[in-house]
Amino acid sequence: MAQVPIKVPFCKPDYAVNETGHLNAAIAEGRLEGGGRFTRASEAFLETMLGAKAALVVPSCTAALEMMGLVLDLKPGDEVIMPSFTFVSTANAMALRGAVPVFVDIDPNTLNIDPVAAEAAIGPRTRAIMLVHYAGVGCDMDAFEALSRKHDLVLLEDAAQALEASWNGRPLGSFGTYAAISFHHTKNVSCGEGGAFISNHGGDARLAEFVRDKGTNRADFLRGTESKYEWLSLGSSYLLSELAGAVLLGQLERSGDLLAKRLRLWARYQEAFAGRDDVIVPRIPPSAGHNAHIFHLRLCDREARDGFCQAMRERGVVASPHYVPLHLTPAGRQLGRAVGCMDITVRTTETLVRLPLFSAMTDSQQAFVIETALALLDGGRG
Repeated sequence: MAQVPIKVPFCKPDYAVNETGHLNAAIAEGRLEGGGRFTRASEAFLETMLGAKAALVVPSCTAALEMMGLVLDLKPGDEVIMPSFTFVSTANAMALRGAVPVFVDIDPNTLNIDPVAAEAAIGPRTRAIMLVHYAGVGCDMDAFEALSRKHDLVLLEDAAQALEASWNGRPLGSFGTYAAISFHHTKNVSCGEGGAFISNHGGDARLAEFVRDKGTNRADFLRGTESKYEWLSLGSSYLLSELAGAVLLGQLERSGDLLAKRLRLWARYQEAFAGRDDVIVPRIPPSAGHNAHIFHLRLCDREARDGFCQAMRERGVVASPHYVPLHLTPAGRQLGRAVGCMDITVRTTETLVRLPLFSAMTDSQQAFVIETALALLDGGRG
């Protein structure tokens, strides 16, 4: 059977003259290694956007999460509570330090980590709680800030999907001791591959800089504050290429416009599917200012979801499921453990489908997605 041409991809980065202008300038200047002026400008932009003490641009959100484990000095046997409904890097970065990911269930409305389930998993070896703001919708930050104070735990944010989202008007990524952001090609702001380590406590920013630069104080040497640089801590090579930094700065400069486009598209989806009794649409808490990162539907069961995805693809639309629950994976069973009932996580992963959503999406493309999806929901595979 011949493959159907893709009419609407799942995502497509939105690049324009800002990005190409910076990229050409970086090439003309001839300095493409990490730490150049475009990456420094991107870091300053993020610090202002988030009100952060320090933002360090890195090759990926995975790198930023790994830096968290190093800066926290996690030890073997330390425990980090997190949702099972997340990308593998959230757990892998902690497990690399010998820490144990402790998986708990999610809230059925936001699909974020459940504060009650998280508190029930706290034990004598718990060091931190890792929040994942799914689809750019904030976790219950009021509950989690209170929980971290009550049990004297470090609060971490996997804000991979959450740039320009907020809780009670405050940017996500500014609540935790540390946060990680993604600029992967699927994200709202993208440079192909990239991320940022966010420190909201100034005293730790210098250590994070050492960690990013192979455990050395090379950045101090380049600033002229040290006559030589040396190995001071564990670290790795977490510098972003200046080519990617140039593209990232252009995206950040246009981020407000990109967000406005996505919010309009998200609202059209919500209007098209709200009120149906055969799907569940995203539910946004009043305190959450979301960033339209994902628009998802939840169908009645796995068979319906898988059939829907296949039928959409047969009509040229890429609609996609999401995570495999980490507590059910081979590595998740070996390196972590689940606490409590995980029914909501399992059911969500069996029934959720993401519709195409990207800022460069045209009205006609979205109209085709909506028309195709509604026809399938109303009449089956046809």
